[in-house]
Amino acid sequence: QVQLVESGGGVVQAGGSLGLSCAAGGKFYNIGSMGWYRQAPGKQRELVALITRGGSENYADSVKDRFTISRHNARNTVDLQMNALKPEDTAVYYCYANFALSLWDTSGKAWGQGTQVTVVS
Repeated sequence: QVQLVESGGGVVQAGGSLGLSCAAGGKFYNIGSMGWYRQAPGKQRELVALITRGGSENYADSVKDRFTISRHNARNTVDLQMNALKPEDTAVYYCYANFALSLWDTSGKAWGQGTQVTVVS
């Protein structure tokens, strides 16, 4: 199974920047897509950004041109650089990964414990 450990987050003023990092550990065959979701109070969890193993990126419209996702396959890490932050970006951010336990079992999904990002105006 895969464990995801997040770091980063915190409190920042509107217009500022923050970075999030996530490292995958445990026993697995390989890691597929990795990414970040977020959940604000009273709202559903939503996709922020996703990156495939080959490097294709997908962003929510609300964060395009402000957030950048990157990954390091050999280290099984994924980062999210967040610039020009807005109060509406305030949420708990969760790292996500799908993984394979073998060539024939590729359906694993893992979530991090979540890290709080608070943007104050």
